[in-house]
Amino acid sequence: MTNCMKVERARHNLSQGDLAEKVGVSRQTIHAIENKKFVPSAVLAFKLAAALQLPVTELFQLEEGD
Repeated sequence: MTNCMKVERARHNLSQGDLAEKVGVSRQTIHAIENKKFVPSAVLAFKLAAALQLPVTELFQLEEGD
């Protein structure tokens, strides 16, 4: 799964810590998601999309083989 969280986070002028606080996770979780080391749950994906004011399908995309 790929995502554009880093770009969207920057567009909203949010640090990893700021976004983490908005959705109730650690900064390390945001870092892991941005670097494709962790796939968020559906609930977290929707929270992240809402915080970044995007549809979840624009924030996260499946890669071939997912």
